[in-house]
Amino acid sequence: MLSNLTLDQLRVLVTIADTGSFSAAGRELRRAQSAISQAVATLENLQGVLLFDRSGHRPRLTEIGRVLVEQARLVLASATRFEAVAASTRAGLEPELALAIDPLVPTAPLIDSIRALSGTFPDLPVSFSTEGLGGAVRRLRNGSAALGICLLLPTIPEDIAASPLLRIGLQAVVAPTHPLATLGRPVTRGDLEPHVQLVLSDPMDAGGANYGLLSSRLWRFVDLGRRLDFLLAGFGWCRMPEHLVAGSIAAGHLVPLQLDDDSTPAGGLTIYAAHRRDRVLGVAGRWLLDELKRRLSSDSGPGPYPSAPGRQSSQVVDRASAASRVAPTTRKVPRKPSTS
Repeated sequence: MLSNLTLDQLRVLVTIADTGSFSAAGRELRRAQSAISQAVATLENLQGVLLFDRSGHRPRLTEIGRVLVEQARLVLASATRFEAVAASTRAGLEPELALAIDPLVPTAPLIDSIRALSGTFPDLPVSFSTEGLGGAVRRLRNGSAALGICLLLPTIPEDIAASPLLRIGLQAVVAPTHPLATLGRPVTRGDLEPHVQLVLSDPMDAGGANYGLLSSRLWRFVDLGRRLDFLLAGFGWCRMPEHLVAGSIAAGHLVPLQLDDDSTPAGGLTIYAAHRRDRVLGVAGRWLLDELKRRLSSDSGPGPYPSAPGRQSSQVVDRASAASRVAPTTRKVPRKPSTS
């Protein structure tokens, strides 16, 4: 039956429902009323159901007719999107844009940019996934994502093209009930060693490279929000993005730690926009990248690219920015990281 169903039949059905009568639908579609009646009769015969009750002065939708009108609207809307995507592709727009985002990426500029993308390319299918640490690069490599917004540790991989977007300042914190919160002095490595450190890690490569690990007891997390829950509950300490914990620190729910001889780059970690070197971004991907850069460039953070929105670290200085950047000539394919 589906092979005999046409979009025109569905369009007639929806127009009758919207205008209230066969004659009004004929005027709307510029057809004779007899042609409208024939289209409805053909549709009823094909589907084996009665769409209209014709016993009164005006035909009225039956119960199944009302249900199928809504289904017809969905089919027609889908067909419209189908044509729009095809037309956009003919004009050079990619058929879809798949994004993969690391958990450390600040949400606000990303939301604003994706909203602007949808307004500029309303017919572009966009898929979005938040990945565990290392997951964005993995999706770029297997082709399931075109653009990643992510960390690249320890360096930019040889097969990935990347542009720095912003820096994420990190702050070591604990709950006020944790023993480390009451030291009243810079925390040494010896102080940290016996306590649980809550770290983000790549779930697909548990034996990968590690960065910033100072404790002998590690609890590994994929989800940043769940790690924060355990942090607030006093189970351990960790370094958190400053923009995520500024409110909790101000409210007294978390206590900042000053680490003695902290190896974390003073300028924070760099978030990149990345794609496979052998796959050039399409029109929408390039537009989104430019939009992200434009929005982030209005940030007042120091250095050649901005810091994350929120409380800025007093340790962010130009020399640290230079140290945290990676020169294109030093690209290596790293193992997947864990980070505190």
